[in-house]
Amino acid sequence: MYRRAVHKGQSLEEAIRAQAERLGFAACGFTRADAADRAGLDLRRWLEAGHHGTMGWMEARADHRVSPLALWPEAKSAIPLGMSYAPASDPLALAGQPEVGRISVYAQGGDYHKTVKKALKALARFIVEQVPSELKVFVDTAPVMEKPLAQAAGIGWQGKHTNLVSREHGSWLFLGVILTSLELTPDAPADHGQHCGSCTRCLDACPTQAFIGPHRIDARRCISYLTIEHDGAIPVEFRTAMGNRIYGCDDCLAVCPWNRFADAAAANRAFLPRAELAAPKLADLLALDDAAFREMFAGSPIKRIGRARMIRNCLIAAGNSGDSALSAAIEPHLADPDPVIAEAAEWALAQPGVSSSRMQAA
Repeated sequence: MYRRAVHKGQSLEEAIRAQAERLGFAACGFTRADAADRAGLDLRRWLEAGHHGTMGWMEARADHRVSPLALWPEAKSAIPLGMSYAPASDPLALAGQPEVGRISVYAQGGDYHKTVKKALKALARFIVEQVPSELKVFVDTAPVMEKPLAQAAGIGWQGKHTNLVSREHGSWLFLGVILTSLELTPDAPADHGQHCGSCTRCLDACPTQAFIGPHRIDARRCISYLTIEHDGAIPVEFRTAMGNRIYGCDDCLAVCPWNRFADAAAANRAFLPRAELAAPKLADLLALDDAAFREMFAGSPIKRIGRARMIRNCLIAAGNSGDSALSAAIEPHLADPDPVIAEAAEWALAQPGVSSSRMQAA
């Protein structure tokens, strides 16, 4: 196959890596498009067990998700890429501040979908300029299994918490994939068993015991799933364990020993935390109407869950706060026409340390 090197003596793969770095990617690897097909079998078993909960979109496109070739039969190679969002501070630092809501590190800055996809498209244009070819770009909204492909390309390995872990960037990588009709030289895959060893810190850290074993998670118990994907009342059995987490959960990622190698200076500046999202006060969030919610979370991945889920999450956090000062912010939601919100407010006001003036009057 003909390849035009960008510089004399430079391979196409080397040129792509260099351009990926210029575009803000911290990791770039190459693998065959069918390199992660075994992961598709694991996905089918996971779906059959119902561990995806109410995420019907995963089941709806499972036939495409099991293999890139099912999505695009002409694909020959995959180029998984990672963009760092390594935090400068401890993601668990707000655990002892019940009056504020904890937002997952990945959602405190700009929407990664837009940033990663823009860079993927720019890299795709660069590749076509070097060698005319067919390409498709994917972020995690498409039915492509980025993590298994990234492991096959040597970017990192799927830890026991099922997320990707990198030697250089720890647990803090946003992933994207370019599928191409080009035959590219594959990198050596990463071996998850070799790098995690006997460590179980991620499994032990889960507040709701969502892991049913190493590399196996029941999403229905996961706080990230419950606060982001789940539409409806949050099961009572998980509410206390949620603490003040109102969007996602970083616990299993944050405790990974490999994070000591992650350099916050390598993080893309688009993901730097916005001041209003780093430690938002629950009282302020509970006062948001629809317009204020959209304004506050404009350009954030949080916007997609809508105000109702955010208020629901904040009411659970307020109930866990033990702070009677939050009762005034909770009470107005007792009359909310949404029964999920009204019930969450009633639950919050019944928790130890949180009292309602209405309840006292009664």
